Parts: sequence; structure tokens; C-alpha cells
Amino acid sequence: MEKWHLMTIVVLIGLTVRWTVSLNSYSGAGKPPMFGDYEAQRHWQEITFNLPVKQWYFNSSDNNLQYWGLDYPPLTAYHSLLCAYVAKFINPDWIELHSSRGYESQAHKLFMRTTVVLYCCCLKEISTKKKIANALCILLYPGLILIDYGHFQYNSVSLGFALWGVLGLSCDWDLLGSLAFCLAINYKQMELYHSLPFFCFLLGKCFKKGLKGKGFVLLIKLACTVVASFILCWLPFFTEREQTLQVLRRLFPVDRGLFEDKVANIWCSFSVFLKIKDILPHHIQIIISFCFTFLSLLPACIKLTLQPSPKGFRFTLVSCALSFFLFSFQVHEKSILLVSLPVCLVLSEIPFMSTWFLLVSTFSMLPLLLKDELLMPSVVTTMAFFIACAISFSIFEKTSEEELHLKSFSISLRKYLPCFTFLPRIIQYLFLISVITMVLLTLITVTLEPPQKLPDLFSVLICFVSCLNFLFFLVYFNIIIMWDFKNGRNQKKIN
Repeated sequence: MEKWHLMTIVVLIGLTVRWTVSLNSYSGAGKPPMFGDYEAQRHWQEITFNLPVKQWYFNSSDNNLQYWGLDYPPLTAYHSLLCAYVAKFINPDWIELHSSRGYESQAHKLFMRTTVVLYCCCLKEISTKKKIANALCILLYPGLILIDYGHFQYNSVSLGFALWGVLGLSCDWDLLGSLAFCLAINYKQMELYHSLPFFCFLLGKCFKKGLKGKGFVLLIKLACTVVASFILCWLPFFTEREQTLQVLRRLFPVDRGLFEDKVANIWCSFSVFLKIKDILPHHIQIIISFCFTFLSLLPACIKLTLQPSPKGFRFTLVSCALSFFLFSFQVHEKSILLVSLPVCLVLSEIPFMSTWFLLVSTFSMLPLLLKDELLMPSVVTTMAFFIACAISFSIFEKTSEEELHLKSFSISLRKYLPCFTFLPRIIQYLFLISVITMVLLTLITVTLEPPQKLPDLFSVLICFVSCLNFLFFLVYFNIIIMWDFKNGRNQKKIN
């Protein structure tokens, strides 16, 4: 009973922090003509409520795609329609066609904030104390709070479905887990960042069971679940071929180029030295991006297929999502949340490195948060998160080779370099350098004006420093995956 009392307090703390952040500014507040992501979410409610399904994704006099045209999968549209029905009941002006554009009021902000959905998952095989500590730290993760409750988006919905998918697969509820993840993809297409680990883990389970017996039956069931869920979500758009193609064009706008805004990935950071967008043809950029992404995630996916385990699945989710963020085409700064989700799932296993990564992920979005006037909420939530992790997990005491999951790697390395015993110390120094750099860059950005000839200097530096950190983490997580030869024996046997 005490456990539930403590968990209730933790959830209430998380809700209080979210509600407090929601009282601040948001994306595009009072900034015509586009207003920002807040207006995008409201506008989709306006469009889905007032127009027939066949017009949702098409440009028309009633649906100007240049003004926040719907560019997410059908489940997002259905969610917008559901919210619109509630809005219609409360105040029809909120979703009035054309005249509601840029609508802002205290009552409408309250309505929009309360429609942001929060999902949470339960963790198995750890103590009650760790469960509560883990829940507190995850609920206080500033990145998701600041984007969903400050900037204003519905990432919690797609990430929540993905979490239920991870929980389902970890509990051997493979069909329910697959269904949940299909719903996540059909809510936001960026959930494709997590798709290969789901596919490889389930395929590996089928191989383990034997493709001539139970494994083949499971494979057929999984295929039917995936196909049926996609058909149900896309059914209104399958009536005409052009309908389907138009939705796909809206979901994958490759014409936008390799990247748009300042984002902490390879392409944006490398463009400081070499303007790839200006040198290479558009189709070559797509090919190069695909090759780098595929090659960077291939080793981890192969390992997971050959040795499927819940632990390997969680770490491969981190590695693959980070590969997509760093190397894929048309990445947005908010996409780092797709990496942060699985990092939160391994927070109790590697608290020091996970806390470090989650701090960097929030810092990487600083230019966007400053644009939305969310500096104070960013500082307060980041400090609260860091303190919660430091106290709950004693992160500075969890830096040994074993606790960093680097013992196997270090043993292999010492075969060639017997004196190499200082890896934990190197990582501690790198952490200090990383944190000091982030603090200094934050202070410089908010106190100094950039040179007139280089107006984006500070934003570029933030992206570049964050990208270097993410590259380090990509190497680190892949080392854990590839050197953890005991994955299969340490985890619950797959029947």
C-alpha cells in the first residue's frame, strides 16, 4: 500500500510540473501570420471537423496546405477530430472554419493543455524503491515536458503507444505490443525511428521458436496484426489511389531538403564546414543519408535478431533511434525525444550515462526553447531533473566499468593495452567537460548578442556541441550492445 501512496505522490509531482510549465509561453504565441505549433494543433481540429475526410490532406480554398497543412498519419487526424468535437461542445468559435485562425484565449489554452495525454509504463524485475525513483526521474524529464507542455505538441501520445509496445514485448504479449507500436507509427511517422528494433526483436523471437513450428505461427499472427491495424487506420484513404499517394507525400516531404532548422545532427553540423545541400544533387543527398543511417544501425539490429532479449531490445532502441536522428533525412530538433524515450527505459540500468544523455538532449533544443520564451522553465526543470537523478540513483557513484556496462569491452581492450584501466575516469572527465560547456554556452546565448555577420553563431555552436555528444553516445551504446555477449543468458529465456 505504501508503494502506491509514494507512486501517487510521484505522479502528482509530475502533473504539477507540467501544469506549471503550461502557464508559460508557447510556440508562436501572438506571432502572426503562422503563430506556431500551438496553432497547428488547433488548425488540424478546425480542418478535420469542418471538411470531409477526402479533403484533409489536399490543398483547396478551405484547406491551404501552406498554412499548417496536416502532415501526420491518419491517427493524428482522428485524434484532432475527437478533440474538435469536445471543442465544439465547449466553444464553437475555437474551430470555426477560416475565422478561428490564430485564436488565442485563456479558456482555449486551458482546453488545449488538458488534451495533451500522458502515458507511463510499469517496469519489471526491479525493487519497489527503484520503480518509484525511476518513475520520478522519467516524469521529470525536462525535454518532453518543455516540448509537449511548453512549446506545445502531442509527442506524449505516440511515445505512449511506443512505451506500451515495449512493455507488451517485454511481457511476451507480442500481439498487443505490435498493435500498440502500429498505433504509434500511425500517430506520428517519426516512430519509424523505433521500427527496426521492434521488427528484429520479434523476428529473432520467431527464429528462436523455430520457423517450422511455433515461430512460424507467431510470425503469421504478427503479420496479420500489423496489416489489420494499418488497414483500419488507413481505410478512409484507400478508396482512391491518389488519396493514398497524397497522404504519403504529406508524411514524407523529401522536397524540403536534407535539413531545415538548426538541428544537432551530422548534416547540419557538417554544413558549417562543407555546404552539402549546395554541392550535391537532391537525390544524392537522399542516398547518402539512407546509406549512413542504414550502416550505422545495421550491427545492432543483426545482433538483436541473432540474440533477442528484452535488455538487448531496449539498448538497440536507443542505438537505432540515435542513428536515425544523426544521419537520416529531414530531421527536426524535437526528434531527439524519440531517442530520449528508450534512454529513459534504461535509466535504472545505467543511471550516470542516461542522465548525462537526457541533459544533453534538452540542451540541444535550447534555440527552440529560447524562441518560445521558455528559458526559465528550461532551467528550473533541468535542475530539478538532475537533482532527482543524482539523489535517486547516486549517479556519481555508478561510474565503475561494471555499472557503465563496459567491463566486457575493457577486458577485450586490455588484451592489447594491459595498462588501459582508466576508462571510467575518462568518462567522468568527459561528463564534466560536457556539462561545463553546456552551462557556458547557455549563459553566453542568453546574455550576449551574436556578431552581426554571424547571427546564428550561438545556435550553430549549440547544435555542434550537442552533435559531438550524440556521436559519443552512439559509439557508447553500440559498444554495450556488441560486447554484451551474455545478453541471452542474463535475460529471461524466450520460450
